[in-house]
Amino acid sequence: MVGIVPFPRLIPCLDVTAGRVVKGVSFQQLRDVGDPVELAAAYSEGGADELVFLDITATLENARTMVDVVARVADVVSIPFTVGGGIRSADDAARLIEAGADRVSINSAAIARPSLITEIAHLFGSQAVVVAIDAGGGRVHSHGGTTAVGRDVVEWAREAAECGAGEILLTSIEQDGQRSGYDLALTTAVRDAVRVPVIASGGAGNAQHVVDALRVTDAALVASIVHDDPTQLPALRDAVQAAGIVLRPLPEVLT
Repeated sequence: MVGIVPFPRLIPCLDVTAGRVVKGVSFQQLRDVGDPVELAAAYSEGGADELVFLDITATLENARTMVDVVARVADVVSIPFTVGGGIRSADDAARLIEAGADRVSINSAAIARPSLITEIAHLFGSQAVVVAIDAGGGRVHSHGGTTAVGRDVVEWAREAAECGAGEILLTSIEQDGQRSGYDLALTTAVRDAVRVPVIASGGAGNAQHVVDALRVTDAALVASIVHDDPTQLPALRDAVQAAGIVLRPLPEVLT
């Protein structure tokens, strides 16, 4: 029996702090770019394949705010979405999934305790667990990209997948927000090391960058190039498909 080949995915990423979406450069110089629920609705209607929300400050107060954001987003979107930031236990993951998230993304807590990946996978399935890796100089960084932990990115990606991660979300710290293209070499190395989908993140500045990423991996995160004008997402999809990348067909209402 021939398996179904999944379509490459175009995924807007929304960094959230204090209930607002922000964008920066190399994880610094944050600026407000809008309301997460309004942006989520716009991206869902504009043809995003999925969404990712990352709580980039992850305080206790923000954790409560994110549960509320998740519930409101679930009411307005028709596509899967992932939520990450500050998830330190299976209970934390459960709160977000029960509020409406399809997947959770874990990073620093997974580095400190890889068994957390397995615990969440046992509860909700591997498809619900994304391990986010912030990479700088080929090494893994924790705590919002601020702390190098001395681990090789490819080795950690391989271990995370073995522990039960259903996807790897790979962000290049150097490329983040620069709009100069993804780190394709590192993305390819991670893709070749694991048997789960790898999402390229950090560096998209135009449609060609997205095309280049989707030629070597399963999905591409975009942020700056769509946050400045969310109505440009359909045009981005069209440009990617014109370059020969076949994305999922959209409902007629969107085409």
